[in-house]
Amino acid sequence: MKIVIFGLTISSSWGNGHATLWRGLCKHLVRLGHDIVFYERDVAYYAGARDLFELPGGRLELYGSWEGIRSKARLDAMDADAAIITSYCPDAVDAGALVLECSDALRVFYDLDTPVTLTRLKSGEAVPYIGPAGLGDFDLVLSFTGGEAVFREFRRLLGARRIEALHGHVDPDIHRPAPRQPQYRADLSYLGTYSEDRQPVLESLFVASARARQDLRFLIAGAQYPPDFPWSPNIYFVRHLPPSEHAAFFASSRLTLNVTRKAMAEMGWCPSGRMFEAAACGAPLLSDTWAGIGDFFEPGAEILLADRKEDVLAALEMDDAELRRIAERARERTLEQHSSAKRARELVELLERAAARDSAQSTLQEA
Repeated sequence: MKIVIFGLTISSSWGNGHATLWRGLCKHLVRLGHDIVFYERDVAYYAGARDLFELPGGRLELYGSWEGIRSKARLDAMDADAAIITSYCPDAVDAGALVLECSDALRVFYDLDTPVTLTRLKSGEAVPYIGPAGLGDFDLVLSFTGGEAVFREFRRLLGARRIEALHGHVDPDIHRPAPRQPQYRADLSYLGTYSEDRQPVLESLFVASARARQDLRFLIAGAQYPPDFPWSPNIYFVRHLPPSEHAAFFASSRLTLNVTRKAMAEMGWCPSGRMFEAAACGAPLLSDTWAGIGDFFEPGAEILLADRKEDVLAALEMDDAELRRIAERARERTLEQHSSAKRARELVELLERAAARDSAQSTLQEA
């Protein structure tokens, strides 16, 4: 298939979770023999931290304005077997209209930010990457978050006709066990862009634990942390960590923390890609709790859960051998069930199934 994607970014991993996910998916789609074109608006804040300049085996189209690229995008869309519009694509509405108007390609919307989308809709806020007509004209809607309750909301609020889950994943070619690095040494680490709605949980689990255990080393890596973040002397900071350094970061952590965004945690069934990355690198996982987490990792055997500071402190008291056993089981499950290669195969299967349904429906209508 020729698959054309209109997304937020694949060229820069700075301050977003989309790029790493798309890199893994596109690489493995290319390995499966598919032709990939990714359209990304060239914006200053991603250009300044760009860590991918071409799409291996595919084509990356960086553009300055939608009007400047519209004709080329139209030609690609008309020649495509599937066209995917993603959440937070700055030109999602225009790209969606173009695909719906001029292309016979399978029309797909992929929401990688489902909890944010539904929370905004329920509160009456505008969702800039979804047009006023909703998603009823798309052949397939993919959601980063699973669960029948989520699917019902997509149908009710946006008119989605066919909706399937396509969860996060990890590319084990990039995220794998690596030698420890002294600059990333930590008893407890956390990797994530600053988010105001994650801050209360981060403070109660990470910051409070650091203050309680001044003898231990705590490490945060990520972008956009404000000057008034409640640092303590034993919390160290890496401003931006490119994907090429993730393996060393996780491998140097005795334990790493996952904190889920508020809307994601409330909705459930929405694992962060960081969880899979850490597991693939062999780092023992500690996470806040949310509905459905057991569908991805078995609590107590493959992941540790924390609702309060005392849970974190108890996890830090566990012996290294037990933490390694937990990490090994999580890595095995990740490689089997949550790899980019597996998600690429799932995506192809979902596209083929949707195309087959459309073909059968057209045949019935003609008859």
